[in-house]
Amino acid sequence: MDELIPLSQATLHQLPETVRRPAYDRASLSPGIVHIGLGNFHRAHQAWYLHRLMNEGLAQDWAIIGAGIRPNDAAMRAKLLGQDCLTTLIELGPDRISAEIVGAMIDFVAVEAGNAALIACMAQPAIRIVSLTVTEGGYFIDSATKAFDRCHPDIVHDAAHPDTPRTAFGAIVAALRLRRARGLRPFTCMSCDNLQSNGAILRQAVVTLARLSDPELADWIAAECSFPNAMVDCIVPATGPDEIALAQGFGIRDAAPVTHEAFRQWVIEDKFCAGRPDWARVGVQFTQDVHGYEAQKLRILNAGHQVIGNVAEIMGIGTVAQAMSHPQINALFRKVQRTEIVPQVVPVPGMTPAQYVDLIAQRFANPAIHDTIRRVAFDGSSRHPGFVLPSLRDALASGTPIEGLALAQAFWARMCAGTREDGSTIAPNDPQWSMLTQVAHQARSRPAAWLEQTQIYGDLGAQSVFRDSFTRWLQLIWAQGSGAALRAYTGI
Repeated sequence: MDELIPLSQATLHQLPETVRRPAYDRASLSPGIVHIGLGNFHRAHQAWYLHRLMNEGLAQDWAIIGAGIRPNDAAMRAKLLGQDCLTTLIELGPDRISAEIVGAMIDFVAVEAGNAALIACMAQPAIRIVSLTVTEGGYFIDSATKAFDRCHPDIVHDAAHPDTPRTAFGAIVAALRLRRARGLRPFTCMSCDNLQSNGAILRQAVVTLARLSDPELADWIAAECSFPNAMVDCIVPATGPDEIALAQGFGIRDAAPVTHEAFRQWVIEDKFCAGRPDWARVGVQFTQDVHGYEAQKLRILNAGHQVIGNVAEIMGIGTVAQAMSHPQINALFRKVQRTEIVPQVVPVPGMTPAQYVDLIAQRFANPAIHDTIRRVAFDGSSRHPGFVLPSLRDALASGTPIEGLALAQAFWARMCAGTREDGSTIAPNDPQWSMLTQVAHQARSRPAAWLEQTQIYGDLGAQSVFRDSFTRWLQLIWAQGSGAALRAYTGI
């Protein structure tokens, strides 16, 4: 191979002709969006849609400034600033691979204690949207009550020290305080995380936190800010040596390339208090009711990851595609979806829930996407309550089957014991891993212990239909293994 070309603005013209690159003058771009939590998904999704608009000569004043609030975000900042905030996007289709350089991001604010640089940036008049991907577990939600957790130490700190916050929400509140004091209009706050009613949840976090320190500011935010709900969809694996090697295969030295599938979807409520790019021109769907799209995606795709991810981890299967090639896991996915989840999901225009299951099964099975089981099984303490348990609650209320959903919970409990069936260790994979592991070991002899985690299950553990089914499955898994449980449920 010829010498690799380090990715930068100065070297774009040296890249192979097979690699698409920005058709716009990046030097003429000006910022309009701050994005907090700038990881792979944002760069393959929101930034890509904006990049497409810019390639048409539009949205030149909506460029993205990246931001992060965690210490390890500084590493991403260094990587991206080192290549002029450019990203190599590598699309992994079942039969072809292509690469494109995305240039919609132009800067990354300093990552620092107190978040002064981030607050100052968001307070600038040019910033009209602040968007976030801080993960499902990053919104300080009590899993059982769905209320904002005012007692979390970081929230207590931000309420007492509003000018030097620790959280993204505290930084947003501080920036909005500055804008109000300067006579500026607020920006739109836009969540791009996988949460039902993510805009409403973001609004809850920002307004509630503001009210703890400045009730008048909270009233102003509630009246003047907008928090659109949105559904985002694209499978984007984590970046590791294999992904870096794929970029090198195109002759590019990129410290943080992103691989992704060919499918993308973005559905947003059209509620933007300070304007927005013309995203509809490049395929974004705008609606005043995003709930149906959210429910279909979260309950089928995201819950589907949990249904197959935990058992695949127990069995030592490495990727989602490999799990879907396992006959019993594939059958588990399809049976749980069609008989237990689909009955609780309403159709959306152009797509029935059953059709969506087939689409997701096809996407999960794409062998070119090396989406790890470890990634999709991460943070089950947020993802099971957010993605799986709503269908379980609805099924119990309607009297429809719940055996597969109960089995999925049993597989999760078994996974959290921390060992695979071959005896190897499962590395900690949840912010609550120590607690989950302790309870998982208790549940081996007393399954009800797992369901007594009311912060996860609320009152579900008191419902005998679910409790009895969960107990049978967990006892079978520990006694005879996951294969026996899969055979009992799927019949194969």
